[in-house]
Amino acid sequence: MNSVFTFFLYGVAVILLGASFKKDRNKTVLSLKKAWKMFVNVLPQFAAILLLVGLLLARVTPETIQRVIGAKSGIAGMLIASLLGAVTLVPVLVAFPVAAELLKNGAGVAQIAVFISTLTMVGFVTLPMEIKYLEKKAAILRNVLSYLFAFAAAIIVGAIME
Repeated sequence: MNSVFTFFLYGVAVILLGASFKKDRNKTVLSLKKAWKMFVNVLPQFAAILLLVGLLLARVTPETIQRVIGAKSGIAGMLIASLLGAVTLVPVLVAFPVAAELLKNGAGVAQIAVFISTLTMVGFVTLPMEIKYLEKKAAILRNVLSYLFAFAAAIIVGAIME
């Protein structure tokens, strides 16, 4: 089922690319060049993170992943996953393959949902820069509300998906 949907999405992308190419060849070529440049810029980070995750998964058993951030780990597992997400500074593009590997190895859906949510919305590492531009109160409020929202979203996703 997933492979059929994947091929469908690729087909839609090819059709839309063809339509874009027909409408404005120069803009489409320019866009493809920019996309390639972005891909090449992200590739080293992507490869490094995947290598790190691969090494981590080779050392950490699926049983450990299930115990720490599995579906039965409950709120404690969600808290661990949320803290990992909040302090991790990786491109979002890299986070999804990492999440997929964790799910394959026994992580819970709600735990991964909170991990992805905090990874993308909460930034403990970037907080000093955020304070500089948004002021301290606004930056802290944004991060706290994002952190709380991540749990709400994860609970909803977990209830729907599990």
